[in-house]
Amino acid sequence: MTQRGSLLLSVAAATLAPTAASGDIVDSALNIIPAQYTAMAAQLSKDGGIAYRYGPDAISYGTANTGPVLHKRADIRLNAPAPSYPFWWQVGQPSGDPGSYSSNQGSIAFVADDPAQRVGVADIQVSNYMHGVFAQSPQLSWTRAAVDGGGIDSITVMGYREQGIVSGDPVAVGRCTGRPGFCAQGLVAFQNGVIGTVGSNTAQNRATVKLPANKVPTAIAMTNNSEFALVTVWDTRALKGQVAVIALAGLCDGCDPNDASRWYNYWEEWMGVYPGLPNMGDIAFMKILGYVDLPGMAAPTEIAVTTGMDQFKSLFQGGSTAGQFVGRVNSPLTSHWRKFASGGAHEYNYAKGGVAVVISKSEQKAAFIDLKPLFSYFNGMYFSPNVSQTTRFGQAANQWPFTFDVQASQKPTVIKTVSLGARPTAVRTSVFGPTPRAWIATQDGTLRIFSLDGFAPGDGWNTATVNPPASHIAEVGRVTGIGRNPTSLASSKGEPADDSIDSSNQQVIVASRGDNKINWVRFAPNGNSGKVVRTIQHKEMKDLIAVEDGDNFANIGYVLSALDYAGKAVRNYRYGPVIFRDGGTCPTATSCPINGTVAEYGGAMALPGKPFQMNSANVP
Repeated sequence: MTQRGSLLLSVAAATLAPTAASGDIVDSALNIIPAQYTAMAAQLSKDGGIAYRYGPDAISYGTANTGPVLHKRADIRLNAPAPSYPFWWQVGQPSGDPGSYSSNQGSIAFVADDPAQRVGVADIQVSNYMHGVFAQSPQLSWTRAAVDGGGIDSITVMGYREQGIVSGDPVAVGRCTGRPGFCAQGLVAFQNGVIGTVGSNTAQNRATVKLPANKVPTAIAMTNNSEFALVTVWDTRALKGQVAVIALAGLCDGCDPNDASRWYNYWEEWMGVYPGLPNMGDIAFMKILGYVDLPGMAAPTEIAVTTGMDQFKSLFQGGSTAGQFVGRVNSPLTSHWRKFASGGAHEYNYAKGGVAVVISKSEQKAAFIDLKPLFSYFNGMYFSPNVSQTTRFGQAANQWPFTFDVQASQKPTVIKTVSLGARPTAVRTSVFGPTPRAWIATQDGTLRIFSLDGFAPGDGWNTATVNPPASHIAEVGRVTGIGRNPTSLASSKGEPADDSIDSSNQQVIVASRGDNKINWVRFAPNGNSGKVVRTIQHKEMKDLIAVEDGDNFANIGYVLSALDYAGKAVRNYRYGPVIFRDGGTCPTATSCPINGTVAEYGGAMALPGKPFQMNSANVP
């Protein structure tokens, strides 16, 4: 071959070879480029991986630090319950009466400035009420300060590093969402494939599992009552996307699953190890059941899940035990399973199915997964004579809970995969209520609404659609104007205050990284349309990347947390009144309004790195 011919072939090959857009892993036809795929999989916890998952940022859009100045109240130190505990409050008047103590605790994943010193997971107090005052600034929990002098790193994750289980490098954090008092702790997925509990101030059980080396986690979600964790993975060997299904069991705090002699009453939790059943969220046992392939999707980036189950329905509904979790008094299940079977007193105290929604940013797709086979199998094992097979738990495939290889019928199934024609950047599902929905944000600033009718049956009381058709999964509406590059969707936990419909069905909170704005989107009663009803923009916000709404319990406060990636901080905003129900006062009334037209600034907490994901809950 002549030199000229060889040169022409080289040029032709270069022209025909698939190339990725800058920082992407697919070619112009949205096909995976193997080398780019495996290279990115190794960087998901680093700046490069964050840029891929969440870019472009506010700085590149020219919107950094462009909002107004918001009013901030003075931080005042409370010298109770003891002067040695640093606790800073902003609203109310100090009292000797502790009142109905309540706090929201959060877990934050961040890219550490110094990975040798920091594990990349922080424990913080989002908000707190005690002794007549309300704290709306992010800070260390006073319980944490009392334990170890106030370190920012997660105690649980530091323990994992000391054991050599992880070195740090979190990829994602996840926690169930719903009513206050549940979801005691969340889970964190690490770059090395370890999935572990992250802990909180009153829930510190430690449990971990590890994915095979070729399976890299990218996102994590937990079902409503912490029955299961669903982890999206990139399989770098087979070049395919999957969802790992992990069964979870809650137990009393600090309790060994293998030593029942030390178990005690922990918020009426089960007195047994029951993976896959509703629990209070202090996870003590985990097991990988297997993997669900995602047809036509190799690079899943986010996941959301709902069972449609109201967590309060897992409580006794009447009598002297009303409001107590059903677990403790019904343990062991070998003696009490009939109460949960058809016709039993607790037939409607647990979930009957669910749906997970997975998005792939690069491939511009969404996949919908039916969890009914999983819940039906576990419920059938626990609430029947089969319960005798669930007493020998362990990590072997033939120990309870059995893996998909041993019992294939439990494996969730993919209902459908849809092409979006745009890059999806965030996904969220409603929690419970009559109009189950999934919301998918795309980089162009559009929120797409998908119906999930029949696939999130909750407790199964309404059996109008026992086996819904795939056509029930459909796009039913869109909301525009939510902001450019919306990188985070958060459940709205406190408003609108309508007890007949879950607030997280009526509203979702959007973090627009491109516009550096937080937008509240409120939906119509039928759930098929919506509009922006509140916007917060703030001069001190440099690079908004994620938002998380705080629970409202006992004494109410409406506090939202926002992560500032380039600004290396978590920032709080109060957008509604503090309502004292016991022991607190305001200068003129028991309801303390915001100082501003939209919100007031609760304050910031600096972090030793760049935060990118957060979850929180009211913790018992």
